[in-house]
Amino acid sequence: HPRTEGSQRCISFQLSVDPRARVNSYRDYLGNSVHHFDVPGQHRQLRILSESLVEVDQPHTLPTRLHPDAWRQLDSEIAEGDYWEMLEPSHYALPTEALRGLAKEFRCERRDDPLTLLRELNSDMYSWFAYAPKSTSVDSPIDDAIKARKGVCQDFAHIMIAGLRGLGLPAAYVSGYIRTIPPPGKPRLVGADASHAWVSLWCGEAFGWLDFDPTNALMAGNDHIVIARGRDYADVSPIDGVI
Repeated sequence: HPRTEGSQRCISFQLSVDPRARVNSYRDYLGNSVHHFDVPGQHRQLRILSESLVEVDQPHTLPTRLHPDAWRQLDSEIAEGDYWEMLEPSHYALPTEALRGLAKEFRCERRDDPLTLLRELNSDMYSWFAYAPKSTSVDSPIDDAIKARKGVCQDFAHIMIAGLRGLGLPAAYVSGYIRTIPPPGKPRLVGADASHAWVSLWCGEAFGWLDFDPTNALMAGNDHIVIARGRDYADVSPIDGVI
């Protein structure tokens, strides 16, 4: 169920389950819509179909760089807010020796200003890693992708999140979709054939949460549809359950 937030509005949503089942809906503590059902009867196939109509505006234009004092101001705002869950290591976004080595190579340190650093890391991730479907699985640790220098959008997001949390920046995992058929004159983005993942960073009250897509080396715009936000993939897997 796409979120309604910022420049994105979910205009309509329909969910059908086959075999038919009563679907209960609730909103989790992260603000994501969750739909829950049970199919107690015997069945050979489970089919879940969701259809949405979503409207997304162009994001606001950001400055080229921030004031040199931006790091101190950002730290002050983070200290006064409640961001601890997006600052602590999580199930799939853990600091490792391989990550620390990569961070040193990327110069992932407090330098320049937060926005400049984020843009450079977003680009570095894209240049350093090859996008290779099926090279990792949904439960692969980040070291697998770092050592192989290839992975999928989930790996790109987890690695970038773990690195930025190490700098004291609140970083969240975003699950969603990319526009499959781009407008005339625009390239087709990597990951448009399946669900996609990217990174959201808290950049202070002036900008709020900004979304970066390291798989495509760009900031998420109106080609991206946000479904859910969490600490990592474990919070926002599109389908989760027990058979």
